[in-house]
Amino acid sequence: MSNHLFHILSQWLPRKDQSNWVLGTVFKTEGPAYRKAGAMMLFSDSGEQLGLLSGGCLESDIHLQARKVMLTKKPKTLTYDGSDEDDLAFQLGIGCGGTVHVLLQPISSDNNYLCLPDLFAAMKERRKGEYLQKIAIDEVYANFSSGAVRLRSTKSNTQLIKDEKGLWLSTQVEAPLHLLIAGGGIDARPVANIALQLGWEVTIWDPRPANARPEYFREVKQRLAGNEEELTGYCKEHTVQVAILMTHNVELDSKALFALKGVPLSYIALLGPTNRRDRVLSQSGVAADELSVPLSGPAGLDIGAELPETIALAILAECQAAMTQTTAASLSGVLPENESLKRAAS
Repeated sequence: MSNHLFHILSQWLPRKDQSNWVLGTVFKTEGPAYRKAGAMMLFSDSGEQLGLLSGGCLESDIHLQARKVMLTKKPKTLTYDGSDEDDLAFQLGIGCGGTVHVLLQPISSDNNYLCLPDLFAAMKERRKGEYLQKIAIDEVYANFSSGAVRLRSTKSNTQLIKDEKGLWLSTQVEAPLHLLIAGGGIDARPVANIALQLGWEVTIWDPRPANARPEYFREVKQRLAGNEEELTGYCKEHTVQVAILMTHNVELDSKALFALKGVPLSYIALLGPTNRRDRVLSQSGVAADELSVPLSGPAGLDIGAELPETIALAILAECQAAMTQTTAASLSGVLPENESLKRAAS
């Protein structure tokens, strides 16, 4: 959710005073739903829509309701029931069949823009925090507090809280995932491009002058070309969370791996088969237990990847699963279980 929110806020912030805006937030779902609690979207009276609250089915009606909020300056709650034949959600042919509850809040300088500028600033500075919204139709209230986030019993980044003052949605906010790509060759381009499309922050490191050229990585704002010693400090200072080593040079990969052994990463991948992985580990002098997480090598999921684009997809899919602590298994079960990553390792 943070990646999505960071992107839409970066678009909205320069234009926050050019139109009347409404923040739409999914605060509760029952049954299957395209977006879950905490999903946010911005609507303007000039017709702009930033983000998604459904698969595109409900946005037109939500925008219509948002215009009413702009006029009244009062918040509003909406409920779309995909299982009720008399409900608009059912009539629109939404296939999920679940129920979605949406809060619409007017945004203005009078309510401090719902603290969204503060929230964006924290994400930009890579500070975690809690975004608190009151679920009400008679009061507009939102607050962002940087720092500690209240404990949750599930993996969800949202929590509905009820107290004597009413019902609240607490959303844990974090900065977008920060990926380090060691290596700026031709196969690093789709990795960077897909990661950027996902809303991730990307840094590329390659000390070789012919690699990581700006014209091939136009959207990547951070490019490092110094020696490997700078990686440790950079990754810690800029909160790099995942790294993919793909220099196609055993010595460079070994140096990068050594530099990363003291960095608290959540995922680290090494391109190439198992025999190459063993060479890199041996040359780096890094023991497996010195890394913050197990080394993914060969990198990625076994999806039959051969071209740079599909290899990038396989690695980033595994990275996403590692970050969300999910199994990367087929949801429908149509894929056969494989004994091991034989294809990737061969």
